[in-house]
Amino acid sequence: MNQLLGGLLGGIKVPSKVVPATQMPFKRHMVVTDGLPAAVYGTAALVDAILIAGAVGAWTLVWQTIVPAQQQIRWGYGSPATPQNQGYMWFYSLDAGVDFSVGSVRLVQANARQTKVLTVLDIDDVRLHAAVALPTVITAPLINKDEMIALPEKREFPKVGEDSLLQIWYFLLDPNAGAAGVTNFSIPVTVYQ
Repeated sequence: MNQLLGGLLGGIKVPSKVVPATQMPFKRHMVVTDGLPAAVYGTAALVDAILIAGAVGAWTLVWQTIVPAQQQIRWGYGSPATPQNQGYMWFYSLDAGVDFSVGSVRLVQANARQTKVLTVLDIDDVRLHAAVALPTVITAPLINKDEMIALPEKREFPKVGEDSLLQIWYFLLDPNAGAAGVTNFSIPVTVYQ
């Protein structure tokens, strides 16, 4: 096409269309240690303490992370059209060797000042961990994709950019004993940079 236009315009060179570089996405899983600020959300014990201290029957912010510079993120990865390539998640809150907490998990994305907050997913946590008596940090996570909940990239939501927040809220129905409690998870995200 450029050659044709150049010929029609008497040999004037027509510049090629410049295509801007696009962000290349990659898959990863958010885990507790990705929480920021780390002193509040960075360990399984800290997150569990927040969860257990939350009011029964109310939503409590239990974890968040801040999107780093030059990145944009969406909850989930992959597509339902390719189930083996989409993200799968697990989540648990337990008192080791005693019992699980029972409640609901909410995935949220928000801008830095939390003036625009979007709920991406609400799900009962009993579907997000193994159904075992006397659970431990080894027996609680789901490892079989057939038992896990899929979380494909949530393309119906905008990407969240630098300084924005990814958050996990918890609706506590029945707390674990809490003395030696831990909360842990692995939740897929798509990172653009």
